[in-house]
Amino acid sequence: MYHPGGTIEKAVNEISKNNYVLPAIQREFVWRPEQIERLFDSLMQGYPFGAFLFWKVQPETATEFQFYDFVRNYNEFKGVHSPKVEVPKGLGVTAVLDGQQRLTALNIGLRGSMRLKLKGKHKKNPEAYPVRYLYINLLHDGSETENGVFYEFKFLEPQAAENDQEKCWFQVGKILDFSSLAAIPDLVEEEYDFDKEQRKTARTTLNRLFEVIRSNPNVAYYEEASQELNRVLNIFIRLNSGGTILSYSDLLLSIAVAQWTELDAREEIHSLVDTLNDIGAGFNFSHDFVLKAGLMLSDIASVGFKVDNFSKKNMVLLQDNWPAIRSALTRTVQLASSFGLSGANLRAESSLLPIAYYLYKIESPEGFEIKGKYKKDRAAIRDWLFRSLLKPSGIWGSGLDTLLTALRDVLKKTPDTAFPSTALASVMSKRGKQLSFSDDEVYELLDMSYGDKRTFLLLSMLFPHVDLNNQFHVDHVFPISRFTSSKLTKGGFPDEIQEEMKDWANTVANLQLLEGQLNKEKNATLPKAWLKENFESKKARANYCDLHSLGDVPDDLDGFIDFAKARYERLFEDLYVELGSSKAT
Repeated sequence: MYHPGGTIEKAVNEISKNNYVLPAIQREFVWRPEQIERLFDSLMQGYPFGAFLFWKVQPETATEFQFYDFVRNYNEFKGVHSPKVEVPKGLGVTAVLDGQQRLTALNIGLRGSMRLKLKGKHKKNPEAYPVRYLYINLLHDGSETENGVFYEFKFLEPQAAENDQEKCWFQVGKILDFSSLAAIPDLVEEEYDFDKEQRKTARTTLNRLFEVIRSNPNVAYYEEASQELNRVLNIFIRLNSGGTILSYSDLLLSIAVAQWTELDAREEIHSLVDTLNDIGAGFNFSHDFVLKAGLMLSDIASVGFKVDNFSKKNMVLLQDNWPAIRSALTRTVQLASSFGLSGANLRAESSLLPIAYYLYKIESPEGFEIKGKYKKDRAAIRDWLFRSLLKPSGIWGSGLDTLLTALRDVLKKTPDTAFPSTALASVMSKRGKQLSFSDDEVYELLDMSYGDKRTFLLLSMLFPHVDLNNQFHVDHVFPISRFTSSKLTKGGFPDEIQEEMKDWANTVANLQLLEGQLNKEKNATLPKAWLKENFESKKARANYCDLHSLGDVPDDLDGFIDFAKARYERLFEDLYVELGSSKAT
């Protein structure tokens, strides 16, 4: 049954008193500032707001579940996880099943703020996230913009709003402070130095804002009274799975969260994702990765995101195995980081799951990523992983779930004494995902351009002496800034030669791995001059050139094409030995 829910003011007041809460099956707030601004504009224009779906949770049921508060002060730096709400014993609550994003947007716009990273600022600098409040321009003339917006809403820093000489910004949340609609003219007269027409525009805008937030009964809702979790979950899934707002894995995560009893699944999964993403140079793992890892490591029938896999029995198993799963995933990502991998070059996150299963099986030994006794195992893992990531056709795409299940079967059956890279490669080959490389594939790898995620992997395989525990960058041997048309023309190179030089300049033949600080210092220095600056003796310079297969480095760009072609041939020979059919597994 649908009910009139009153005003928006009443709704945010219910949120402030924790009478409206979020069930654990809800995801995080994901709207951007522009979406909140547009929502308020839609309200001001009188567009349909949409009904909400509420779950009336009785006191005896409320004690069985975990609930969360709505985000009020959104902080991108600290994360946007909703805080827990402890429901007092003997009290019930209203849990929001549909409408979380809209209600959170209203809560932020009227009672809270947003902190978003400024462009060009480092993401780990807290000062890069200034507080911003939602404002409305009282003097906007009401003309429609190209995207159908009539009212001008904007998240602004207070100082920026105050210093704007062209517009008059009013903090939207202050509309809640008015004693009545009659107080608006007094505010306009006392606070602003407006002419007659401006006073009229400002009063009209504020009157409309007051009506929308505090007078009009804009909130309507359907209330579900059943206390059966399965019914609530089915309603939630049917409501959300047909759209694109929530991914299917979000819904399945919701089920997992709702069925864990000993641990707080939401907190555990969020915490693990944050931990994994902070390892080394940083990664970009999502809940999907952790959920799929949970299915795989817990030996649940298949690793697919299917409702049947998230049964209560399976979720109890996942909860029981969680400490070991967390340890194995953390150790796996630490190992990947020691290989030089990060979010910038890890082409397929799923490639780490068989490694995680192996480490889970051998109980994630301490120091696996550094201790000498695991050196052979690490080398086998690295070779198998890099081959799978380098394949031009892509190993970790179509048929992923069945592939992972088949690889898990291999890992389960083989002894724990060593990573079974040969057996894994054999199963992959039978599925058309060979880890051997043809001549054409080797040439294709060498033709990769700077910026391809695989260039780092390729260079690290070609030059295994590089200690990737330090931060290394993919660097142009001859600085790319030297290959602009104007500089090449100034250097006397004809147009047809320029195009060939530019083609070679951005390929593997002109790339090397260089320690981060050295790369910054090198800047646009030509390689011959850079070698002389950084290595005092001819022997040291020659050794560096040998290690990086640079050969005879010319003094300037005149010899660049010959340099690139010669290095290309040397790299092909090395790479064929490393990846070619003679070493196919």
